[in-house]
Amino acid sequence: MKCISPFPGMNPYLEAHWGDVRHCLVQYSCNAIQAALPDDLIARIDERVYFEFDDVCVPRVVPDSPTAIRQSTSTDTAINEEESFAEPLIFVVEPVELTEGFIEIREVDGGRVVTVLEFLSIDNKAGGEGTRQYYAKQSQNLQSPTNLVEIDLVRAGQRVLSIPTSMIPKEWENDYLACIRRSWRGSHRELYAFPLRKRLPVLSIPLRSHEPPVRLDLQAILEQCYQMGRYDRLNYREDAKPARAEADRAWADELLKVAGKR
Repeated sequence: MKCISPFPGMNPYLEAHWGDVRHCLVQYSCNAIQAALPDDLIARIDERVYFEFDDVCVPRVVPDSPTAIRQSTSTDTAINEEESFAEPLIFVVEPVELTEGFIEIREVDGGRVVTVLEFLSIDNKAGGEGTRQYYAKQSQNLQSPTNLVEIDLVRAGQRVLSIPTSMIPKEWENDYLACIRRSWRGSHRELYAFPLRKRLPVLSIPLRSHEPPVRLDLQAILEQCYQMGRYDRLNYREDAKPARAEADRAWADELLKVAGKR
């Protein structure tokens, strides 16, 4: 039986499982792009690896604080004084190795990178090492003759698209977004908004300036991820996180009731 999402576009409940969903989005998008490329281009998944500190640290209380005995220097009386040291809370803080895949479209001969396509991760937007690594890769792409496609289907965290946050229209601040930089257009950026209530669009993925772009049907890719991951079994009885505006929440509740999820 085919799994069908109760939402017409992006399913906000998938954000709680973004590690797996993002991996599928990258793989299925790469497959779709590859099938449409000219013979002298090839799509490949590359990876960046970095270390991030886990949010969950295990506290261990030192049970017995040491006691120091200090001998009085008075010649009249020897007084033993106990000094209680501060009791620390010991944390085990170990960096976690993270691997993030992204798509590169390359020329077969010479290997020149034509286009980079990124599906943003939660760590890219969290402000830590993942954000620093992403900005470094983004800057490298923007200083080269490489097209850049950034797709942000995560509501949590800060915006890290290659366009100043202040330039994003106020009415789009709660939407999913995509930003496309076509290298031959210099500093121009194309910004797309994906409202929760609408189907995800077809994006035109730029190749070289003299050839037509490749179509990437985001909604079809997302539906493939939803079906293959059997995400119809998610717990839809609780609200999705982060919380939506009250109007969207009421709309989502009605959709879930009609779909038999509530």
